Amino acid sequence: MAPPQPEELRKPSPAESREWTLRFLQALGVDESLPASAERPDAYSALIRALLSSATVSSSPAPRVSCTLLVSSAVTNSYNTLHGGAVAAVAEAVGMACARAAAGDKEMFLGELSTAYLAAARLDAIILSC
Repeated sequence: MAPPQPEELRKPSPAESREWTLRFLQALGVDESLPASAERPDAYSALIRALLSSATVSSSPAPRVSCTLLVSSAVTNSYNTLHGGAVAAVAEAVGMACARAAAGDKEMFLGELSTAYLAAARLDAIILSC
């Protein structure tokens, strides 16, 4: 008979794996109810607007969009840096604003978004986009 393996090398049983996964998800708060404001149809847009502390669109001489983002605790990950999903959401919103500034208020969608992260933005950092 093989000697017992140390806990970290032993493959967990399906029941243990389920329990560990549930504890992890509960620690993240997934069993909490969403606030009523999250149920509104424009909740996503309101969330992105709330992240941007300033945003301007100018059309002369060429269309230009600029914004400022303050990294608050609401959009940080466990490392106290800006969450990658928040970066992508803001990039999408600013990208669409750029497209609409250039093309006018036409119906359009973002087909694909790819993000490369060069450095982490820490809590309370101010990010400028021009």
